[in-house]
Amino acid sequence: MATYNGAQFVIRQLDSVLKQLNEDDQVIIVDDRSSDRTLELIKDKYGHRVEVHVNEQNLGAIKSFEKAISLAKGEIVFLCDQDDIWEENKVEVVLNAFRNQNADLIVHDAYVVDGRLEVLDPSWNHYNANNTNQKLWGNLTKNAFTGAMMAFRKELIPSILPFPKSIEMHDQWIALVCMLENRNIIHINQPLMKYVRHGGNVTGIKKRKLTEQLKGRIGTFIAILNYKKD
Repeated sequence: MATYNGAQFVIRQLDSVLKQLNEDDQVIIVDDRSSDRTLELIKDKYGHRVEVHVNEQNLGAIKSFEKAISLAKGEIVFLCDQDDIWEENKVEVVLNAFRNQNADLIVHDAYVVDGRLEVLDPSWNHYNANNTNQKLWGNLTKNAFTGAMMAFRKELIPSILPFPKSIEMHDQWIALVCMLENRNIIHINQPLMKYVRHGGNVTGIKKRKLTEQLKGRIGTFIAILNYKKD
């Protein structure tokens, strides 16, 4: 998890995560120099159960997730945003898919809710018009992979890190690398979390100028061209 000024939501999210984990499962938080009570709340409630790493300077979401991923020791890595809520069966369903479908990368659906947790749409894929069947070039144009709904095998980390400086989204890059490597990507259509859209999300939908979108896609395209398989 990457955190930044998430005091209003982060404990609710961590509670939904931790009750599904074993005591030896690693929970990593990289905080991007929050100025609110995020760190205080986490440390007071969870102590050493949660690993907290604070950036020396503000790095942004992509570099914070890069740092968090690099610290992961478990065989399966779940990405997590600070302000959502996991459904009680998320970990079980995802781990079963890894075991039974020989997956390398898994992405699942989610309920879209507002700040009061009222459902805006029962499917994030529908809400965001995701085409989960599109291939590499289609995903370059319209990213259908949302990091908060993503999990992958640890063995992928050397292939995806470090994130190229030119990419615009870490979750998109992880998916694109899996496609370049012909890895087994599994889509679970079941909603396994509440994806909270409260207007202040650090990541998520942001309306950008066309020039910014074009710059981001060109940067990601360049990263793909420069990618070298092991």
